[in-house]
Amino acid sequence: MKLSKQAMGSLMMALQKSLLEQSDITETLEKMDFVPAADEEGAEAELYVKNPPLVKFGSEDTSEESE
Repeated sequence: MKLSKQAMGSLMMALQKSLLEQSDITETLEKMDFVPAADEEGAEAELYVKNPPLVKFGSEDTSEESE
């Protein structure tokens, strides 16, 4: 069984979140619910994440002032 692209993206978002927040990634990974599913009939099942992590970025003003 392999990870789906959605599951790989969810793992990458969990890593990004832990890096941004400087927190332990294991808590986020423990909360993830993985489910197997096959895209096509007879295809090998892949793992999907039912509850991918949400990563929120601050809304900083990045506009540059003209001189």
